[in-house]
Amino acid sequence: MACKVGVVKDEHLLAYSFPSPHPLTGRRIQAFYSALDGYPYRNELIEVKGRRADDEELLSFHTRSYLELVKTKSLTGEGYLDYGDTPAFKGVYEAASYSVGSTLMLADMIMEGTIEHGFNPLGGLHHAKASSASGFCVFNDAAILIKYLHSKFHLNRILYVDIDAHHGDGVFYAFEDVPWLSIIDIHEDGRYLYPGTGFPDEEGKGEGLGKKLNVTLPPGSGDSEFEIAFMKTMDFAEQSDPEFVVMQAGADGLHGDPLTHLNYTARTHRVAASRLHRLAHDYAHGRMVALGGGGYNIDNVAEAWLEVVTAMLGNKLSHGE
Repeated sequence: MACKVGVVKDEHLLAYSFPSPHPLTGRRIQAFYSALDGYPYRNELIEVKGRRADDEELLSFHTRSYLELVKTKSLTGEGYLDYGDTPAFKGVYEAASYSVGSTLMLADMIMEGTIEHGFNPLGGLHHAKASSASGFCVFNDAAILIKYLHSKFHLNRILYVDIDAHHGDGVFYAFEDVPWLSIIDIHEDGRYLYPGTGFPDEEGKGEGLGKKLNVTLPPGSGDSEFEIAFMKTMDFAEQSDPEFVVMQAGADGLHGDPLTHLNYTARTHRVAASRLHRLAHDYAHGRMVALGGGGYNIDNVAEAWLEVVTAMLGNKLSHGE
């Protein structure tokens, strides 16, 4: 029997779209939604309408001065929210708030038992810092989710697994010294790719030392290299004994992405999501949220994210369960 999987399907998510020729536009989300329309197991999914995060939720991670900057830039649509990667556009505050609110809504539904797993295609904006945008990410919904799970639901063993080609620096360094969050981040070697961070000797600091794991892959790595590296992290994942699993399922590591140098196929997402789905059931009462993350070849995005959704359905459809 299939697991109860909620997928955020909301036209508001399409509004998170930077002006052309920026590589991150609403076409990514639309491509996924179009693929969902033809998905043979569409009726097994639970369609979830998103919501906006309120200021209190955003301020759990971001500074008030940054929040006010985004609001101001959202009215004018002019300038940048960082040093040149993340331009403002009219309505950016509202659009980015939907990313966060939709991720938090999935967490609420999971914790109340309405669904077991959830997927937000606009989630996983893992570069945003407390006081600035970064790497196309305005608000860091993943970091806010982690704080939300800890403060609202008193979870003290959270596992965050990030397979985006880029290191999730906005999450990693914000929680570097936190003992209740375990992080596995598998990404292209930072010597060759933005943001140039996330090296294997970075294992956390203070009380968080030993709770963080960075795994780097050289340019050109494909499914086999990823799978070998990923499976080596599973002992670490199991030892974290998670109460909740968060997956950042960035699809920018697939072959043909214009911004990275990896050569995955969607098999990588099938393998990773299937294994984390099993881990969630073994340790976390099934509690698992997956977040879309990056990916700038829209065909790759649709294919990879469908593999994640299929894996979470858990009815042997993913060929890797």
